[in-house]
Amino acid sequence: MQTIYKVFLVLFLIFIAFNLYVIEWDLGIMHEENSKFILSISAAVIGIILLFALNTWSKLTVKK
Repeated sequence: MQTIYKVFLVLFLIFIAFNLYVIEWDLGIMHEENSKFILSISAAVIGIILLFALNTWSKLTVKK
């Protein structure tokens, strides 16, 4: 994995961990105050999926 992919992976994981910490679990996962954190977590998960797709795509190039 290239260095830039590792940096973004760490950033996305920190972002997810922070949002999981901030969620008020006693209100419920679908409460209005928690919806912004759920949206942020889902964006970070999509970012991680795209990160692994780009990493795999970069490995498919022909090496000279």
